[in-house]
Amino acid sequence: MLSVNRWWIVFASFCALLVGSGVVNIFASGIFLVPVTQELGISRGDYTFGLLVNGVFTAVAVFLFGFLYDLYGVRRILLPGILLCAVATYLYSQMTPNLALLYLIFGFAGLVGGAQTPMGYTTVINQWFDRQRGLALGIATAGVGLGVVFVPQLVTRLMAGYGWRGAYMGLAAAIVVLAFIPALLFIRNPPTVEKQGRVSTEHLPGMTAAEAFKTWRFWVLTIIFFVAVMAINGTITNVVALLRDRGVAPQDAVVALSFAGGAIIIGRMIAGWFLDRVWGSYVAIFFFSLSIIGIGLLASGAIGTPAFIGAMLCGAGIGAEIDLMGYLMSRYFGLKAFGKIYGLMFVFFNVGTGLGPFLSGSSFDKYKSYTPILTVYMVALVVVCILLLLLGPYVYKPTEEDTVAK
Repeated sequence: MLSVNRWWIVFASFCALLVGSGVVNIFASGIFLVPVTQELGISRGDYTFGLLVNGVFTAVAVFLFGFLYDLYGVRRILLPGILLCAVATYLYSQMTPNLALLYLIFGFAGLVGGAQTPMGYTTVINQWFDRQRGLALGIATAGVGLGVVFVPQLVTRLMAGYGWRGAYMGLAAAIVVLAFIPALLFIRNPPTVEKQGRVSTEHLPGMTAAEAFKTWRFWVLTIIFFVAVMAINGTITNVVALLRDRGVAPQDAVVALSFAGGAIIIGRMIAGWFLDRVWGSYVAIFFFSLSIIGIGLLASGAIGTPAFIGAMLCGAGIGAEIDLMGYLMSRYFGLKAFGKIYGLMFVFFNVGTGLGPFLSGSSFDKYKSYTPILTVYMVALVVVCILLLLLGPYVYKPTEEDTVAK
């Protein structure tokens, strides 16, 4: 019974992450970028600064969410958080040219969006799985990839029929259906973590948060994932606008983003499988190297098939990133204070998530081209690959047991 139940948790996480905060607030923004800025009369830099505000507020939120997950369990915090995410997504439909109001909406969406990051789902999956942890994380977080395929298509159809405001309202409804309902039915802490309504992670293997924050590995991993998500996210979120600027039809540009989403799915599944068998740094270097090639193709001015391949390779890199971060965190710092430790790392990760699109938008505003910033991103990812080699062997190695939550 236990082995069946825990895979339903993976399924629920997969469904919820179809409309996770990254998909809705970041990836879908590439579809909204042109129509929103044109109707409201604001620049792309103005709009992408909203994404940076969103990322900063999400960063603050996930740190708080991490503590709450460890104290009260994932389910009690996650369910109301998902509903607030739906409300915040609806508020996007009410944006006006008033930049103060626009940034207030982005900030609120970021604050409550901490509930719809992969952090809560990764936390509960790590508690249920050990030997098969990489595969479980890969399957669950592949939901983000399918979301990158599905949500842009949904947004495009809704926008054609109801405008960008109606599209945001449709996304709010999708969050309730795809995230809240599956989480309500299946997400729960394992029996060893929650007994008689009380939550405790003290018996789980791992460091305390204070111990982890003093280690050099924590800060190296933080730099790695901050830089990687800034570079890859900053590229993917501007793929649609980049291709449209080169004369590609809007529907074809959206297809390129869907290629990236498909690669995210494949990347996460493959990365998850290899993480259970190969040292995580080697897995990360492989996928980040694919992103370097993809960014290079997009920076070259390519259109057509080469541009689609570039988007797909970037998607493969971002596809591996979330489950890599959750997996490596659990192997180097354990599960005792996973929510707190992951929460602080996610602070920097979310700042990078918002900073990348902002830097890309600012590059376009200044140079009328994305090429300068894409070149910077490629160099940054080379540095990331070098840092990954410094991490050394795992501190908390996989056991022979199928699950931590026996």
